[in-house]
Amino acid sequence: MCITSRGQVTIPMEIREAVGLLPNTEVDFRLEGETVRIVRSDAPKKPSPGAQLIAHLRGHKGAVRITTDEIMVLTRGQ
Repeated sequence: MCITSRGQVTIPMEIREAVGLLPNTEVDFRLEGETVRIVRSDAPKKPSPGAQLIAHLRGHKGAVRITTDEIMVLTRGQ
C-alpha cells in the first residue's frame, strides 16, 4: 500500500466490507502511539443537498393562491 502525493490511501475492499464502510461513510483517524486507527465517526452526518432543500421548504407556503381547478386548466389547457 502506498500513500499518494495528496495523502490518500485505498482501504482494501475486503476490509471495507468486513466492517461496513460504505461510500460516504464518515471516519475519524486516531493516533495510538505509532499506530493510526481508522474508526467510524461519531459526528452526525451532514444532510444531503436534497434533505437540506426539503428542510428549508418545510412549513413555507406559496404566495400565489390558486385552486385545483385552475391548476388543471393550466396543465391540461382546458
